[in-house]
Amino acid sequence: MKERSSIAVIGLSIHTAPVEMREKLAVAEELWPRAVSELTNLNHIEEAAVLSTCNRMEIYVVALSWNRGIREVVDWMSKQSGIPASELREHLFMLRDSDATRHLFEVSAGLDSLVLGEGQILAQVKQVVRSGQNSGGLGKNIDRMFKDAITAGKRVRSETNISSGAVSVSSAAVELALMKLPRSECLSARMLLIGAGKMGKLVIKHLIAKGCKKVVVVNRSVERVDAIREEMNDIEIVYRPLTEMYEAAADADVVFTSTSSESPLFMKEHAEVLPPISDANGGVRLFVDISVPRNVSACVSDVGHARVYNVDDLKEVVEDNKQDRLRKAMEAQTIISEELKRFEAWRDSLETVPTIKSLRSYADRIRASELDKCLKKIGEDNLTKKMRKSIEQLSTGIVNKLLHGPLQHLRCDGTDSHTLSETLENMHALNRMFSLDTEKAIMEQKIKAKVEKTQN
Repeated sequence: MKERSSIAVIGLSIHTAPVEMREKLAVAEELWPRAVSELTNLNHIEEAAVLSTCNRMEIYVVALSWNRGIREVVDWMSKQSGIPASELREHLFMLRDSDATRHLFEVSAGLDSLVLGEGQILAQVKQVVRSGQNSGGLGKNIDRMFKDAITAGKRVRSETNISSGAVSVSSAAVELALMKLPRSECLSARMLLIGAGKMGKLVIKHLIAKGCKKVVVVNRSVERVDAIREEMNDIEIVYRPLTEMYEAAADADVVFTSTSSESPLFMKEHAEVLPPISDANGGVRLFVDISVPRNVSACVSDVGHARVYNVDDLKEVVEDNKQDRLRKAMEAQTIISEELKRFEAWRDSLETVPTIKSLRSYADRIRASELDKCLKKIGEDNLTKKMRKSIEQLSTGIVNKLLHGPLQHLRCDGTDSHTLSETLENMHALNRMFSLDTEKAIMEQKIKAKVEKTQN
């Protein structure tokens, strides 16, 4: 028996797996609650959260059993993606307890991103919490861990300046496109954006920063494009409906794609019929795809006048300013260690709660048994209601006064490591003295609850 369940993260990211694999495992944001529900229905998983972005797909769980819990999650990922578990394991990383928590804090701080210090991942971590609150899916440990990760992410950005000069995935996409265009034609190239969501909006923002004056935006509805147009006055934004996507691509030198489509929008046959690009712009139409799953099939690059770049190709853009932010990342680790210590202290403090309940229950059972003996000796007929109530209050009062001292030494909010250490020592001592065996009892209760849930 373990003293408590394990926190674990199982996942893959841009550092461990190619986009071809990540897109098969990607879970759309609106499906996060369903995924969490399916994961927590597994036999050895108590709590779960899903963080799925263009750069990563990570599952955070509280597992009753490390080995069995991991196996169940990997099997779930295999079933969802259609990728054999044996193949998945070659690309997955798995971290446990403090390592898992530190990883999430680093992710939230932008330290694990392709672009060091990028800000969008913090918003995505926040969205995991919002999604969980709306669906009621996050458990106590995962909820607190994600909220503390948000705190760590905010502190790192405000106290280390790691985000200053940092680029996002969207800005790196713009940088990449401009790098591939002839220098003299960068600002005159015809830009097309497909998808006006958060990432697409950032593409427009960075096009403006580079001096571009016009962009055509293809989107399902005009309302979102109108909202962007009102916010950004420094660029001409031309709207085209989704039905005119291929006509718009025929008039573009650079096509940025950023939609949530589950299947590619551009295949080889679509690119083949597009007219050639002017030699002044390099004679090649650029497709810069920052979507996962991908919007542009890799086979489009087989067409002579087309080149496809996806999120994995952005590495060459961010390599230049990496060293400066690595130095800031070392400063950030100090903050992350502080927040990690605070979270683990909070989690340690939870260990005393079952002991408090068990000790109270133990004392109440003795009180009830002795009270019953006393009342039988006196005889029910010899007692008025007032006398009976007084005797019950006397027994309760004695128990409360006897327990007051021990229970006070078990209460701790986890903020003081010295106090916490003493509290945990007291907890173990009381467990031994009263044979409470709290850890084993709780684990058995959790397993029993899981079995009953499965049977129902």
